[in-house]
Amino acid sequence: MSADTAMAPAVSVQATPALEATGITKSFEGVAALRGVDLSVLPGEIHALLGENGAGKSTLIKIITGLYSHDEGSVTFGGEPADFSSVRAANRSGVVALYQELSIVPTISVAENILLTEGAPSTLGVVRGRAMRQRAQALLDRLNQRIPLRALAGDLSPVKQTMVSIARALAMDARVLILDEPTASLTDTEIGDLFAVLRGLRDEGVAIVYVSHRLEEVFELCDRLTVMRNGQTIVTKPVSESSIDEVISKMVGREQSELYPRRDTAREDVVLAVSGLSGRRVSEVSFQLRAGEVLGVGGLAGSGRSELLRLLAGAQKRSAGRVAVAGAEVGGGVGRALEAGIALVPEERRSQGVILSAPITENIAIANLGRVSRAGLVSGTRITALAKEAMANLRIKAAGHRQDVGQLSGGNQQKVVLAKILARGPQVLLMDEPTRGIDVGTKAEIYRLIRELAADGMAVIAVSSELPELIGLSDRILVMHEGRIAGELDAASATDEQILTHAYGRDA
Repeated sequence: MSADTAMAPAVSVQATPALEATGITKSFEGVAALRGVDLSVLPGEIHALLGENGAGKSTLIKIITGLYSHDEGSVTFGGEPADFSSVRAANRSGVVALYQELSIVPTISVAENILLTEGAPSTLGVVRGRAMRQRAQALLDRLNQRIPLRALAGDLSPVKQTMVSIARALAMDARVLILDEPTASLTDTEIGDLFAVLRGLRDEGVAIVYVSHRLEEVFELCDRLTVMRNGQTIVTKPVSESSIDEVISKMVGREQSELYPRRDTAREDVVLAVSGLSGRRVSEVSFQLRAGEVLGVGGLAGSGRSELLRLLAGAQKRSAGRVAVAGAEVGGGVGRALEAGIALVPEERRSQGVILSAPITENIAIANLGRVSRAGLVSGTRITALAKEAMANLRIKAAGHRQDVGQLSGGNQQKVVLAKILARGPQVLLMDEPTRGIDVGTKAEIYRLIRELAADGMAVIAVSSELPELIGLSDRILVMHEGRIAGELDAASATDEQILTHAYGRDA
């Protein structure tokens, strides 16, 4: 437990809840989304709302904030009935939700964004710029943030945009702040800055609902937690009385040790041979990868993990070194790497892996035109058949093959990225943070899929910053430090301490 967590103010469960949902039920076209859900959030606490994708968290939040109506149950705010008729009504009452995709207007200033909802000070329809900036500055001061008021919001870093969104919530006098995956695009340092702000708001008495798949963050930041599964509340308890293993078992209905499939699928034949590979950060990296083997790559941020995958995939130019697949040397460039059977699933799937505004069919087809074409003409029938086959094999949950990828959950978006890559039949699959931003249940599906591919003879390299994932998924682990391989471990016997020792450049 961190010092900040240990010093968190005690939360009195006897206090009147800032927000309470009791016995909430909701159905869509006869299908139950919520079944008697309870959630109680107290003033001055950070309350984690946890569950897999599809557990009902988003539906509950939309009911609380007035986007959906509920079929049964009640919602109270400060002890008073609060069945909000709209999001605006909820905001005016002090209940504000900030989603992963922030509603920042990139082409207007920071000050204008902060006062966008409440309206900038004006006289006879003319905005008083000085008064607007003074009001915005006072809100940023409350968050201990130094952000230029005249800067365009679109030019800010992700964490600064988040701070602007929180300042906007304070402008609406938010007493209940709901945060949905707020750290998804933040660095470790930026996460620390955000946590400091959230603790400060908690100390002022603001009730915060914190939705995240990153359980380590929950146990560092939050006071209490509620776990949902299949549209029901499973448990509510203090974070200090729970554990990550317990939360996972409550979320998925099974123990964490059951998330990872059996290993030992590696064969004798070497598929990938890397010798003296160097780039901007990576230096003199050499290793071999066998068919059916899952090779985990760990290390601190900036250690060269992701650059290693880009070099292997031809997405970044090598400065030195040799890469060979099945004994044949691979030239530079993405095209040659793909022809040789090396394919990369990037870390930033939303910006690099898929076209969010395009349907599943087009996302899969665009990387596999040869498979869906005949005599130079693209066949709609072949595109549909390929998409349906991928959806069945990878268990992609969607309304249909024509649904836009941007409407899918993070886990299903990742499956679409995998589908278009696997349709090419690679020999070597490179995966950068394969389960980032994905709920625990979907993680288990991704692990199962990776292991099935390995069992069929595919060689896999997976970069991960999650130590349990590195150990549970891999056969062997390479740990990088400052661009070099600092250690190699047998995953079956590896420990967190051993990985971190190598990651920090210390002798094991």
